[in-house]
Amino acid sequence: MLPAVEAWLTSRTSSAGDWPPARLLELKQDTTVSVVLPARDERETVGEIVRVVLDELAGLVDEVVVIDSRSADDTAVVAAEAGAAVFAQDEILPDLKPLDGKGEALWKSLAVTSGDLVVFVDADIRKFRAEFVSGLLGPLLDDPSVVYVKGCYDRPLDGAPTGGGRVTELVARPLINLHWPLLSGFIQPLSGEYAGRRSALERVPFISGYGVELGLLVDLLDLAGLDALAQVDLGSRAHSHQSTEALGGMAAQIMLAAWSRLERQGKMVAVEEPATRLTQFRRAGSGHELRIRDISIAERPPMLSL
Repeated sequence: MLPAVEAWLTSRTSSAGDWPPARLLELKQDTTVSVVLPARDERETVGEIVRVVLDELAGLVDEVVVIDSRSADDTAVVAAEAGAAVFAQDEILPDLKPLDGKGEALWKSLAVTSGDLVVFVDADIRKFRAEFVSGLLGPLLDDPSVVYVKGCYDRPLDGAPTGGGRVTELVARPLINLHWPLLSGFIQPLSGEYAGRRSALERVPFISGYGVELGLLVDLLDLAGLDALAQVDLGSRAHSHQSTEALGGMAAQIMLAAWSRLERQGKMVAVEEPATRLTQFRRAGSGHELRIRDISIAERPPMLSL
């Protein structure tokens, strides 16, 4: 590990317990805070998350916004009944051609929120704790030089306390160590819980698909430097796990995101454009069924450029 990363780990890694809400309220002063949940078919968990934030972080959080990403269930209704402001993803900035993916919901949330600090939280977390929000706010409220904070945590899998985050360990971490070693100290580079200053988030592009987290890390490193980034240990995070087949699609999009940043930074010269269709196989009877998935990604420009 680079000496600069070792120093960063010591100075820019903290725990959620280091940031009690009472202390954050003193630090907050006139800073405003928005909490954003991108949600698709998350009726089972989104309401509880909204209620915990509104009940336990009153005064610290100024608004809770749910971006409904074309849910087929009543996610939007559940979120609204819990007290969130709910926006349909495709109805935000309607003059733009809609894109697919989580990154699109996150990017569009910048157009309908007003907080100086924006906290992004996945809507599928079980046994949600207020520390998932307050912990992320700590470094931002305490130090004006910090512009972006990532959450890290243990990820239980199949009853074991750890083992989740397979795409992180098999795809994202090797890519980061190979090409962006300054980011190798991030324990959960793909975590869905992170917070940033609006002034920074509006100056970087957002990848539309599952590569959004990797893209933000790389772009914010370029924008602000390593010392402006931080991470907070949030304990343990439980959520529903996807199939290996689904994780393959996620991994492919992360690799495309890495490709786009390597090309943009002049770290490689592409002979041809990468393929954007993923071939997978599933057992069917005595043979295998061929499945081809579109894993292409798109990108939204910095919000300030609109």
